[in-house]
Formats: sequence, C-alpha cells, structure tokens
Amino acid sequence: MFFHGTSRVNDKGHLEIGGVDTVDLAKEYGTPLYIYDVALIRARARAFKEAFQKHGVKAQVAYASKAFSSIAMVQLAEEEGLSLDVVSGGELYTALQAGFPPERIHFHGNNKSREELMMALESGIGCVVVDNFYELELLEQLSKQRGKTTAILIRVTPGVEAHTHDYILTGQEDSKFGFDLNNGQADEALRKALSSSFFSVLGIHCHIGSQIFETTGFVLAAQKIFQKIADWKETYGFVPAVVNLGGGFGIRYTSEDDPIPVSEYVEKIIEEVKKQVSEQNIPMPEIWIEPGRSLVGDAGTTIYSIGSQKVVPNVRHYVAVDGGMSDNIRPALYEAKYEAVLANRVLDEKNEIVSIAGKCCESGDMLIWDLPLPKANPGDYLAVFCTGAYGYSMANNYNRIPRPAVVFVENGEAQLVVKRETYEDLVRLDLPLKTKVK
Repeated sequence: MFFHGTSRVNDKGHLEIGGVDTVDLAKEYGTPLYIYDVALIRARARAFKEAFQKHGVKAQVAYASKAFSSIAMVQLAEEEGLSLDVVSGGELYTALQAGFPPERIHFHGNNKSREELMMALESGIGCVVVDNFYELELLEQLSKQRGKTTAILIRVTPGVEAHTHDYILTGQEDSKFGFDLNNGQADEALRKALSSSFFSVLGIHCHIGSQIFETTGFVLAAQKIFQKIADWKETYGFVPAVVNLGGGFGIRYTSEDDPIPVSEYVEKIIEEVKKQVSEQNIPMPEIWIEPGRSLVGDAGTTIYSIGSQKVVPNVRHYVAVDGGMSDNIRPALYEAKYEAVLANRVLDEKNEIVSIAGKCCESGDMLIWDLPLPKANPGDYLAVFCTGAYGYSMANNYNRIPRPAVVFVENGEAQLVVKRETYEDLVRLDLPLKTKVK
C-alpha cells in the first residue's frame, strides 16, 4: 500500500494524515472533505528551491495557484518563499487579500480583461505574461494611461509536445496559448514590445503541458527557445534576463504513474540552459518555473461517506458516495484515475471489486472504476488520494450541491481554512422573479 507524505495507518486501523485521524476530521467537519498535508507541501516547495540553490542558479519558483487557490494556501506559499502565478482577477484578488507580496505575482491568461489588467497594474504585480497581440496592444494603452512601464514576459509556443493527455497539452503548435515560435508571431510580438517605451521585456515564457514524467520535453523546449534567442540577439540586440520554462511536473496518482524527483527536472533544465548560454556567450538568465500540481496534488485527500449500493449481477457493483463530479470533475472531464481506501478500515481485506459512483444526476459521474475494497457499509468513509490539485479549484454547484470544506493538517493539528458552503450560500446571489402587474 502506497501512502504520500505523512499519511499512515494508526493503531485504530484508520487513515491518519499530519498526525490527525481522518475519521475524526470527517465526523467534525462533515463530508465530502478536502484534507491537505501541509508538511508535504512544504517539503515539495523546499525541494524545488534547494535544487536551484545547490547549483547556485538565480531562480524563482512560482506556485501555479490555479491548482488550488485560497487565502491560507497563498499564505503558505508566501511562508515558503515562493512566487505566485495567477490567471484571473479572482486569483489575483485572493492573493492580495492574503497579503502576498505583489512584486512576486505573475499574471497569466489568454484573454485577460481590461479590468483585470488594470487591477494587476494598480496593485504593482511583478510581471504580466503577455499571451497575444490583442493583450499586447491593450496593455500598452493601459501602461501609457498610467504613465508607467510594465514588466512583461512574452509567452511562446515552442512546438514541443509533452507526453500527457491531449486535453491538457499547451506547448504544441496548435494551442490557444502564446505566440508561435515557428511562424514569425513571436518575432513580431517581441519587436512590438521592444519598440514600446511602456514595456520592460524581462524575458520569455513557455509551458509544454501537464503531468509530465520525463525531462526531454523541457530540454527540447529550452533548445528551441535559445535557438530563437540567438536570432533575437542578432536582430534586436535582445538577451532575456528571465527564461520561464513553466510547470507540468508529474505526480503519482496511481501505481501506473512513475514520477521522477523534482530535483531531476530542475537539474536537467539548469544543465541545458547553462549549455545554451555558454554556446551563445550570453549572461545566464534567471530561471523561473511554475509548479502547481506537483506542490499540492498528492498532498490532498478527499474523504467521502459511503451511501447506497447497486449490484448488477455479472456486470458491476456500484458504491455511491456523497460527492462526485461536483467536488472532483477530473474523471468525467478527462478520465483521470485515482486510488482509494476505506479510511476507517484501511487494513481490512479487500475482497470486492467495486466502482465508485458520485451522487450527481449524471451517468458520467463516476470517480473510480474497478477499485478493490473491503465489503463497504453505509457510513464507512472512503479516502480518495491525490485530489489536492484541481479538486477544490474546479468544484462546482451542479445539482445545487454545496462545495466541501478544506482542512489543513500539520504536526497533529487541524485547521479549517475554507468553510463548507451552506444551502443559504447557494441562493445568496439569487433574485426573486418580479411580480407581474395585473
């Protein structure tokens, strides 16, 4: 049995995380419940930072907050000395409410609104990652109105495909993100940015995909970017102060996954950048990366209560839980796979093969197919591992189901960091139908 971080089985046969019994947490805070192993998040953050420090390379490790954004999570990232990526006004607002230093915030997104960009500029964030010509022109207008220079990165698509699911590829040529590196778009974007007195072009950004288990894609992306940098040096006299190679570092969701240590990704990236810098005889840029899932993904566990069951003889045994696609839409969205145990009976013999069904009124609301479990009873607790990334952040109110609470656990203590939504919350923004005048 494989556990992540501080997870273990205690003397009651219960799943324990961060020194806290998950059964006790489920009883206190209700289910579904997201539980985060804070010690594991801290360890991952430090592993990324120490990998750069070991090689004496100036770097920024920016937490990609789209994976899981809340005030407490942003504050945890700040405690660990991380920078922060945001992709919307809402994520930026959360970061500012958390007191995160704006100069360490990077703003991504392929369709930032005027209001979002103004919010970013007025709060004094560190840089905007420019994604397209529309944004380049809009940002120049806003910067001109304010009479201030804006620091930017130019996002490029290097045409490198990572080994991952098609729905979450972003670095290949056919992508909604960035300026294409191969058809002249990136050249034109850089030319326009450099010709403006309202931009400070810090460097180049790319992101080649998600859930990547090898370093080849990052090496190829770096090679393609530096080939272009050689051209830009010759044509524009431009040498980047920053090269951001994105994120996408894989984690272990199931026994089929075989991630490599975070230090291995970093070392390969550093090795290739140093090689390219030496060959081109240019200053070593600051290297930025953007881990999201790899910081919080396997630090998260969701606890459900088991309810109804349905046996279709010689076909399938369905076991239903009190959540589903409303708190974890990834299985329905792109067939994501998970492992799970009964949190209150971890050591019991797994003598049945069941499929875990969600409670949403949707045939596709299935969390796990063909899961070995002990004979489950109503009221048992199911712990689904590695739900820390894109669980809460993609949670929704389908069927008017309230979103779950979030609890952080560390050193034997639990802290509620996001309250469970109530039925009152669900209708808080609703307005009644106007009465017709007779």
